[in-house]
Amino acid sequence: MDNPSIPFGQPFIVGKELFYIAQAVMNGSIAGDGEFTRKCQEWLEVHLSCRKALLTTSCTTALEMSAILTDVQPGDEIIMPSFTFVSTANAFVLRGGVPVFVDIRADTLNLDERLVEALITPRTKAVVAVHYAGVPCAMDRLKALCRKHGLRLIEDAAQAILTHDEGQALGTIGDMGCLSFHETKNVICGEGGALLINDPALIERAEIIWQKGTNRKAFFRGEVDRYSWVDIGSSFLPNELTAAFLYAQLEHAKRINTHRRVLYEKYLQMLGPLEQEGFLQLPKTAAQVANGHIFYILCASLKERTALTGFLRAQGIGAVFHYVPLHDSPAGLRHGRGGHLPVTTDISQRLLRLPIYSGMTSDDVRRVASAVKSFYHPISRAGA
Repeated sequence: MDNPSIPFGQPFIVGKELFYIAQAVMNGSIAGDGEFTRKCQEWLEVHLSCRKALLTTSCTTALEMSAILTDVQPGDEIIMPSFTFVSTANAFVLRGGVPVFVDIRADTLNLDERLVEALITPRTKAVVAVHYAGVPCAMDRLKALCRKHGLRLIEDAAQAILTHDEGQALGTIGDMGCLSFHETKNVICGEGGALLINDPALIERAEIIWQKGTNRKAFFRGEVDRYSWVDIGSSFLPNELTAAFLYAQLEHAKRINTHRRVLYEKYLQMLGPLEQEGFLQLPKTAAQVANGHIFYILCASLKERTALTGFLRAQGIGAVFHYVPLHDSPAGLRHGRGGHLPVTTDISQRLLRLPIYSGMTSDDVRRVASAVKSFYHPISRAGA
């Protein structure tokens, strides 16, 4: 193969990660809640305008903290989309909760807010809004519903760093928001996340849960003369090496998103003619609304998606499908409640994610788009 391969994704290094890690080592303590942990949390609080941010070892553990803070008890129901990663459901199942799966919208691929109220029962405790591909859910409608029924609204904003909805950062609109800094995301530290706490009544308990169930934070602020075990909790905070790596990334977060939006827009422009010809469907969200985390196309069928995936692989291009719906997965059938979710089932069989990562260039996008075009126009391919 003459041209180098284009992987589906690739971790992006901004430059100062190792410098900050060395600085963390020289500081003399590499356990969590040190200087770089505080720097990252302050960055999130300032740039996202949230009341409190707590770094976590992953978005999964941030979601687990949100389940504890919601006081989920066995049998409590949590409404969420089936088209999401397993962590969205697992966090609540671990507390004995029952995921109630709702269908998604065909335009945004987010949970269909028009279907939520019909699923609310006396056992409903919370709604989890997953911002798929960094695209905002209908948060105004969901906030109104949760307020009306006395429910917690939790944002799974794993893919949504620095995306805004009417000027407000995703993750800061509900009672709590959960971010991911996994190596597949826009801003990364290998494995990592953050819990954004927007209800001030939850902050004190969140700090206790974050610190293994102790009031250690209050002790170091001089609010108590000693700290002890006061609540349930776990070791949710990352170490300083992880936080140092993350801080280097956060310093460039806006630039990273800007570049990815350029790539996203390039895909829209280059693949637009194929959509006009009826070969495929493109995202309905403009580049300036999303954050360039995911770029996907919708093929006509599962068979076509499988063929296109194999064709791109032969060209040295990585392309992958996304979630297997939770509502008909083995664990989803055991722990959750779903029923017939036609849009979720349809989308999951036709969606194909194309490469988009922070180190990618416009030329790379052009090559991927050209390969997709040649799949749908085999005559021009044969004459090339």
